[in-house]
Amino acid sequence: MPNGQQNSADGKISDKYYWNPEESVVELQPNDIVIGRGRGAIMGFAHWHVQVEINYVFSGALTYEMCGREFHIRAGELALFWGGLPHRLSDCEPGTQLEAIHLPLTMFFRLRIPDDMREALMHGAVLISTEKNAEDRHAFSRWCTYLRSKDPARMQHAAEELLLRIERIAFGDYEMSEIATQGSSAPATPESKSNDKIRQILDYLTANFRDEIDAASIADCANIHPKYAMSVFKRSTGITLNEYLQLLRLSYSQALLMRKDGNILQIATESGFGSLSNFNRTFRRHTGLSPSEFRNHAHDSRQAKWAAGDARRPS
Repeated sequence: MPNGQQNSADGKISDKYYWNPEESVVELQPNDIVIGRGRGAIMGFAHWHVQVEINYVFSGALTYEMCGREFHIRAGELALFWGGLPHRLSDCEPGTQLEAIHLPLTMFFRLRIPDDMREALMHGAVLISTEKNAEDRHAFSRWCTYLRSKDPARMQHAAEELLLRIERIAFGDYEMSEIATQGSSAPATPESKSNDKIRQILDYLTANFRDEIDAASIADCANIHPKYAMSVFKRSTGITLNEYLQLLRLSYSQALLMRKDGNILQIATESGFGSLSNFNRTFRRHTGLSPSEFRNHAHDSRQAKWAAGDARRPS
């Protein structure tokens, strides 16, 4: 979700607002809960991240684009989707207010949700709770206040309540929109023991993805055989260990490209890619653009929005 200026859920906003990619931090913090800034910001281009994204709309409405399709989130609705697929907030009603919470995969795999719901989400579906509940407005406001507080006790309390709220979606009215599929086979819901191994692997990868790592070192962190590590990860998440590792590196490199004009080789190396050719090939396969083209596109998009007279340029 794009970061805009922080705003109270009860404030007034006159018109639309545009995303400043230089302020986006979600791509750099794969193992943290990352909170948006309180209002919808239209994105000039797509981004991606390795968290599950949660949007709650207080007022107004949002339109997202992902995999060539659109989905809409209206006032009072709660939406979840896997952020690993390139997506962008393409439009929002003037005055739209929301909270966006980016949930690490380690926490996603703690959720007790139906098998088909987890499988669909990991394959690029969008889950929208259409049961508008008045208490959600107050709850999301409180949770995000706690999560922004940096107080560990408050943050943990908010996270636990948030997970329970997500689990409760299955008991009410919801829609599951099939936006995209990844691979030919759906992931299986892991058993509790496998779930623990997956979380250990995810923790290790998010801490070490910028270094040179192999299947043996990944398996060692969970005290399992490398073949079993690869099998249980693919079976449970729908993506391979290497695909997830590449996604972490792509997300990090994306953030660097949006922020500075450094040498492309330096960015590739800093992000964990072993060679410039591998970086260029992997980046283009995921985005359809080379790293240089992506950076130029981000720069041109931002300059065009500001040149158009957006008085609410992020500070």
